[in-house]
Amino acid sequence: MSASLLRSALVVLATVGAVAADAQTQDAASEPTTRNDYGKAQSWLCRPGRKDACSVDLTSTVVPANGKLESEAFTRSSSTPPSDCFYVYPTVSRDPGNTSDMTPGPEEKTVIQQQFARFTANCRLYAPLYRQLTLVGLRAGLTSNTIRFYGKTGYNDVVDAWKYYLEHYNDGRGVVLIGHSQGAAILEQLVLREIEGKPVQSRMISAMLIGVPLEVPKGADRGGTFKNVPLCREPSQTGCIIAYSSFRANLPPPPSSRFARASDPNLVVACTNPAALAGGSGELRPYLAGQRTELGATIPDHPWAAQRPKIRTPFVSLPGLLSAQCLDNENGSYLEIKLNADPADARADDIPGDIVVNGQTQSVWGLHLIDVNLALGNLQDLVATQTKAYLAKKKT
Repeated sequence: MSASLLRSALVVLATVGAVAADAQTQDAASEPTTRNDYGKAQSWLCRPGRKDACSVDLTSTVVPANGKLESEAFTRSSSTPPSDCFYVYPTVSRDPGNTSDMTPGPEEKTVIQQQFARFTANCRLYAPLYRQLTLVGLRAGLTSNTIRFYGKTGYNDVVDAWKYYLEHYNDGRGVVLIGHSQGAAILEQLVLREIEGKPVQSRMISAMLIGVPLEVPKGADRGGTFKNVPLCREPSQTGCIIAYSSFRANLPPPPSSRFARASDPNLVVACTNPAALAGGSGELRPYLAGQRTELGATIPDHPWAAQRPKIRTPFVSLPGLLSAQCLDNENGSYLEIKLNADPADARADDIPGDIVVNGQTQSVWGLHLIDVNLALGNLQDLVATQTKAYLAKKKT
C-alpha cells in the first residue's frame, strides 16, 4: 500500500468521532440543498431483483493450517430471504470537495463487496448511495484528538432512503441495520431519531454499528447512547445492538484512542463479541480482502502460506487463526483480537490490517480498517439466527 493511500486511510478512520447534527464544523454553505430521489434506481448501490454492486464475485480462498489452499464458493439464497439488511458504508469517497456526489466510484463498489454483499445469503440487500463526507472534507475537519465534523447532507440522504425503503419496500419485514465508521455513526443517529421509541422499532431485528464508540453505563447493557435499545448478549436476542472496535492483543488501545474510551467516567464504550455474545472468547470467522482494501486500492500480496501463493479471489478465509474477546480494563473497552498462530505450520502467522506510516504501526486506530472483515462470517451467522428468532416471536 502506498504512503499516500495510508495517509488517506488515516483520514477514513477519523469518522468515528461524535456525530450529531449540531456538532458540525463544516461550512453549511458548501452543503447541497437539494434532496435525492430514492425512487430512482441509480440512487441505490444495492436493491433486490437486479444486477448491481452486490451482484459480484464473493468467492473465498480458504487457507487452513496446513497451507494447502482450497476454493470456497459463495452460495446465495435460493429463495427470497425472510428479512432485509439496510447498509450504510464507511468513508471511502475520493470525490473533490467536502461532500461526495451521487455517482459511485470504484471505492464505493469495492467496500460494498468487502463488507456487505455476503449478507445476500441471509437477507434482501438495500444499500443507498449517499452524499457522504469525503476524504477531502475529513482532512479539513481533523483536530488533534476529538473529531466533531459532520455534514448533515449525508445523514439527511440516509434518512430519506430509510423512509423510502419503509414506505415502498419493507412491507412489514424485519430489518437488520449494518454500518461501519461514518456509516455506523449515521445509523446511530438514525436509530436515535427515527427508530427508538417509535412503532418501527418492533421491526428492527438488530443494528450492527461497528467501529464507532457507542456508550453504555458501566455494568449495564442499555442507557448511554440509547435510552432503551440494549446491547445483544445472546445470538437469539433481537431488537438489540452489536457494537465493537477491534485491537490486536499485543497492541491494546493507547490513552489517545478514539475508539475504546468513553466521554464520561461513568460510561464505557460498548463491546459485544460477535463470536461469543454471551461473553468470553470465541473463534472468529474472518473474510479478509484477498486483493483489495475497502478503499479500492490494490495491495501487495500477503504471504498467506509458506509457498507465498497468489490469491485471485476477493476473499481469504483463515479457519482457526483468530479469536476474540471483549475486554474492559485500563486500556479501555474493546474487542481484543488474538492470533492463534503456530510457527511450525505452513500458514502465515499474521494478518494485514494495521495502519502503518513511515514504518510505524498506528496503534491508536487498532484494526479499524478490517473491523467488519474480521468477523464477517460470525455476523452473517448472527443475522440468520436473529432472523429466525425474530420470526418465531412474531408468530406468537
